[in-house]
Amino acid sequence: MVETGRADGRNPNQLRPFSCTRNPLNRAHGSARWSQGDTVVLAAVYGPKPGTRKGENPEKASIEVVWKPKTGQIGRQEKEYEMTLKRTLQNICLLTVHPNTTTSIVLQVVNDDGSVSFHHIIAPLQLTSFVSAAVAISCGVMENGAVILDTSKAEEQQQLKSFAHLVFPNSCKSVVGLKEPKQKDEQVERGLITSITHGVMSEDDYFNCIERGLAASSRISEFMRNTMQKDASEAA
Repeated sequence: MVETGRADGRNPNQLRPFSCTRNPLNRAHGSARWSQGDTVVLAAVYGPKPGTRKGENPEKASIEVVWKPKTGQIGRQEKEYEMTLKRTLQNICLLTVHPNTTTSIVLQVVNDDGSVSFHHIIAPLQLTSFVSAAVAISCGVMENGAVILDTSKAEEQQQLKSFAHLVFPNSCKSVVGLKEPKQKDEQVERGLITSITHGVMSEDDYFNCIERGLAASSRISEFMRNTMQKDASEAA
């Protein structure tokens, strides 16, 4: 058995504790603050507003994403995150419901202690009620070959040889007790919307990350579902 040696004592599949606050921003049409361990992200949704940006299809809704780091200016990495998140949202949102409109999404990293990616972005967007069709998770491969979930900043900087950010469909098909796939390709068929990898990762490591991430995504889905139900019952 490969030892993980995680500094915070978590087991390989253990996620950091979740907490969230819905609608902390009064001027946004929807907002949420999501914390997972010491990583904190604030998401705000504005729109839909009439009109689309130049070059966008007016027969569909347009999505604009702004990704703000904790400090400093928006750089190349943030621009890449913006583009990939936009493409992900275009794949899971019904763009024909509000044609010729633009919805703006502003994401502010409040504190970065690892896994600041779609893992901590899709979650608050679900809590704004903008998107409910996806759940994301981060998975890392350590130098000794161990696969771990929800990586911390220290693990990303010192212990990982590669990691992946994965977005799965938030549906019963993707998160409820399925039989193990007979072939690796079937794991992808079960649902993988977006996949971003960094570093050197073998095929076995990659599909191991998908399997681990898919299994853990149900915990995030359950937490968000319970949060939405609690808020709905309190508002009733």
